[in-house]
Amino acid sequence: MLRGVLLDLAGVLYDGDSPIEGAADAVRRLREAGLPLRFVSNTTRSTKQMVLERLDRLGIEVDAAELFTPAQAARGWLAAHGCSAHLLIHPDLEPDFRDMPAGERLAVVVGDAANAFDYASLNAAFRALNDGAEFLALADNRVFKDDDGKLSLDAGPFVRALEFACGRPATVLGKPSTGFFLSALASMECLPEDAVMVGDDAEGDVAGALRAGLATALLVRTGKYRVGDERQVEPAPTAVVADITAAAEWILARI
Repeated sequence: MLRGVLLDLAGVLYDGDSPIEGAADAVRRLREAGLPLRFVSNTTRSTKQMVLERLDRLGIEVDAAELFTPAQAARGWLAAHGCSAHLLIHPDLEPDFRDMPAGERLAVVVGDAANAFDYASLNAAFRALNDGAEFLALADNRVFKDDDGKLSLDAGPFVRALEFACGRPATVLGKPSTGFFLSALASMECLPEDAVMVGDDAEGDVAGALRAGLATALLVRTGKYRVGDERQVEPAPTAVVADITAAAEWILARI
């Protein structure tokens, strides 16, 4: 029996500035069924407040405590480890890192920096890593669906380049990090075996959730989904469904 739901945002509830048909109604039906919801996004181009405002404009009501972002996880990591941040992120995300206390050590924080991924910024990050800075990746997705409807490079390829250069792996804070999923579940006191994840990324959302111990993960055929994605990952999705409406119906039949 399912007792908690994790929902991805981009590609599941909205595409760009447009809601995916039926998204608001699907969220409402899940809430009315008494299921606690958490919204787990790997967005690293928007602050948490910007994401909440977008959802509100689209008619999807989400409380700040229900939304989990990699930047939020990074702030917690930096504070817990006494580190200051060397940021290689999108300028729009910088407000989420304001007012951080100075730490005794340095950590390079990499997100989807878009046009800020130039040689100078990448080399500065590499030099900091080479000097011993900690290495944090907000996410390591390969691609995302851009505003023009086409796939674009996400943070993952640049994280891999820095890993290759400095010779050590990054600590990934967003999906598919097990800790990211478990933190969201802990906030609603839901065990992994009682939870379901809904996402459009077979690798980061679905396989990541299943590796984290979730009982169920549904892949929707919206957003960045491409035919055959479900055959490219292990563990494979529990089910592949048309969209968030179909996902909600699947979940509601199993509570």
